[in-house]
Amino acid sequence: MGEIAGELARVKGAFAQPTLTLLHQRQAAVVITIFRAAFGRNNKPIPTARLHTQVEEHLAGIRLAGETEVPTGSGRDICHRWMRGQWLVRSLDETGNEVYSLTSHAQQALELVKNLARDRATLSEHRIATILGSVRRFNAEANPDRTSRVTILNAEIARLQAERDRLVDGAELVSATEDYMLEGFTELLSLISALPSDFARVEERFATIRGEILAAFRAEDRPAGEVIDDYLARADALMTATQEGRAFEGAFALLRDDALVTQLREDLTALLDHPISDRILSDADRSELQGTVRLVRDGLDRVLAQRSRVTATLKEYIVSHDAASDRELEQTLRQVESQLMAWMATTGPRATHDVPLLPARAGVDHLRERFYDPADDVLPERITAADPDDAPEVSLSALMAQGGPRLNSLRERLDEALASLRPVASLGELFEQLEPSLRRPVEILGLLHLAADRDWTTEDDLDTFSAVRHDGSRRTFAVPRTPLPDPDRPAAARTAQHERETR
Repeated sequence: MGEIAGELARVKGAFAQPTLTLLHQRQAAVVITIFRAAFGRNNKPIPTARLHTQVEEHLAGIRLAGETEVPTGSGRDICHRWMRGQWLVRSLDETGNEVYSLTSHAQQALELVKNLARDRATLSEHRIATILGSVRRFNAEANPDRTSRVTILNAEIARLQAERDRLVDGAELVSATEDYMLEGFTELLSLISALPSDFARVEERFATIRGEILAAFRAEDRPAGEVIDDYLARADALMTATQEGRAFEGAFALLRDDALVTQLREDLTALLDHPISDRILSDADRSELQGTVRLVRDGLDRVLAQRSRVTATLKEYIVSHDAASDRELEQTLRQVESQLMAWMATTGPRATHDVPLLPARAGVDHLRERFYDPADDVLPERITAADPDDAPEVSLSALMAQGGPRLNSLRERLDEALASLRPVASLGELFEQLEPSLRRPVEILGLLHLAADRDWTTEDDLDTFSAVRHDGSRRTFAVPRTPLPDPDRPAAARTAQHERETR
């Protein structure tokens, strides 16, 4: 009784799985049909609103066909019931939109129905040969005895060498029978159809780990480093200790080897080009075989995307987690506990203290009158570099005409005026005697600069400077009069004369 009771418990556990609950219900045929029509063999995610509409349209067509056992309710309600049954899962795609996809349980149910609907023999020469070859290869790779392994490899090499020599010598080429090809294609399709559910199980396992990590972070009952170490250990175990993880690693290694991918494509192409394949394979089966590599790539992409979400969860927690705020909160709670213990030490066990539900309203003397305006931080328009070809031609003389005062030339003219037998009386008179090229407005500043260097003083009277710009236009300036000293009188006499004139 003990053995039969244990077997009954295992069978009940299997029937409790979502795969068999889907197949055991009365509407299983309708649900499986809708899943196959909507998601196809690749289980591509479908936007939520689109799937709701598709479910309603498919149910309307099924009712018109005379089926009575159909789900009731709107497409949205039906999809929610399927989510509760763990046949659909809703998530966010790369653009942030909600999408539906089939769970591994639903895909396993679809695979079982597809295998049952496909015509296949239960026993055949191909199946026995496949079993024998798999066992032989498995033993050759796992046998711990070195001599046994070498013996198996030598026998296989001898067999292949004999077959090669027979074909090279022109012996009869034995063609595969139609039954052999049918059984081979059937087993190949069965293996390929199992891939999406395997990938989905790995993807769901990563989603489960992500939910557990978030729960551990929110609970804060363990250090963050311990949670991260646990995730890394579980991720490694998922890839190595489970059948789905090992299948994922094998597929990933396959796609990283370009030679193996090329060999897989060439082998599939050769099988599909076989003369008998047209009579055996339907268009759907042929399309399924042709998309094997794409099917594996899509499954890998979804698993890697789910693993990236787990990594992003860890990164977001590490970046956003503020340890300083946690320490401040802990210190505050300790202070509250300390004050509570001090209060309890001076009061009785039945003492009460009224604590306001809300803190008192804060009084603010002055509020900001001008708030932040995002328009204040708008960057100015980028300055575009002008085309050098559009720049006007400029000569050296034109550039010099736009420059500062010519102090050397002005100094020479000033020295000549002081050494002349008939010196000029002021800077204004000297300026009027200069040629037009030295009578620019800026030359007035040059003369005043030279006069300041020689400590010449100015008077209250004004001199008129008639300046000539480089374009020929004129401008008159009124400048305080600066008299030039008489070179024939000594400096002391000139100083005394200036003092007398001042008194």
